[in-house]
Amino acid sequence: MNKIKIAYLVSQYPKVSHSFIRREILALENEGLAIERISVRGWDGELVDAIDIQEREKTRYVLKKGVSGLLPAVVQVLREHPSLFFKTLWIAIKMGIRADRAWPYHLVYVAEACQVLLWLKDSKAQHMHVHFGANATEVALLTRSLGGPTYSFTVHGPEEFDKPEFIKLAEKIEASAFVVAISSYCRSQIFRWIKYSQWSKVKEVHCGIEQAFHTISPVSMPTRSRLVCVGRLCEQKGQLLLIDAANILAKKGIPFELVLGGDGEMRAEIESQIKRYGLEQNVRITGWISSDQVREEILNAKALVLPSFAEGLPVVIMEAMALRRPVISTYIAAIPELVVNGQHGFLFPAGDVDALAETLKKFLLLPIQQLQQMGDAAYARVIERHSVDVEARKLAQLFRDEISKNSVSKELEVTA
Repeated sequence: MNKIKIAYLVSQYPKVSHSFIRREILALENEGLAIERISVRGWDGELVDAIDIQEREKTRYVLKKGVSGLLPAVVQVLREHPSLFFKTLWIAIKMGIRADRAWPYHLVYVAEACQVLLWLKDSKAQHMHVHFGANATEVALLTRSLGGPTYSFTVHGPEEFDKPEFIKLAEKIEASAFVVAISSYCRSQIFRWIKYSQWSKVKEVHCGIEQAFHTISPVSMPTRSRLVCVGRLCEQKGQLLLIDAANILAKKGIPFELVLGGDGEMRAEIESQIKRYGLEQNVRITGWISSDQVREEILNAKALVLPSFAEGLPVVIMEAMALRRPVISTYIAAIPELVVNGQHGFLFPAGDVDALAETLKKFLLLPIQQLQQMGDAAYARVIERHSVDVEARKLAQLFRDEISKNSVSKELEVTA
């Protein structure tokens, strides 16, 4: 019996900050599905993880030869399916009206869809899945319009909810087979932008954590007052607020170390702020680090701190909890669905530097036995809700149900 074949279409794969996509793909393959990896870009991205480097070798890249390299695919699809091509072209033009990106980009998406269509026909993929509801999902929609297989996509937030009308979120959902929400909060936000008749399309499947984070032997809580913040150095993660709070702790004479695990566009500004406060001996920035290094940094800290202003549900929170480390984060999005204040760490109001500083102080003064109890409770909580194998099994069943439904529909068409 042939394996079910699913094409994963991603804007950039593999990517350091999106390792959860890689984990999901590998878990689906363990479930017996064949996964074809297609990415718009990412063939030359900086990678530090050996598994990501292996994944890059398995991935086809739409724009590797530039936009001009798509011309043969456009000519072939136009010649073989002229009516579908012009129908799809019109859809793309409409998607470009009052859109996040100007309409010429949407014409490029048509060209990308032509290339994806030919690859999927060649591989006999039965369904497409996309992560995030932005450009790659439009390519999937256009590929479907050209005669390609059905598609689904996972919505994470917050980007999709910042501009749902301009990325045509409702239109993408209406054309999809189903849409995956990573949390109950995420599902509720999707409901806001679609018709009630479309609500049944929204399925909740959590992001999962890999076994490397929860099958290792427990590591004792370190005695030194070290905290770690892992994430892209950018506005929404709130690292500048964290440095402000660190400055308050330092002025109060509270000993601490803070590791910022990651890199990004705000690194220079954050480094400048650290220097201005004289916190060079307290705060260290690692730059991009691999999954193994993330694990080590978390294990060497008493807690993960994530003072985000906007999130979906950060995978790094799940990873920290799986390593039996408490979490200090904000009351936003789906974070309170996983982290219960006082049980698995502490939550504080987003953007409130005084509340953050007070929370950090409170945490650092707790006895280590209580911190370990929090960490153990966090472990139990995340294993219950975010096993990558359990969540991949849910997603695999959604794929199987959709392909089965399509097969029945085709059989009925033939016998009609």
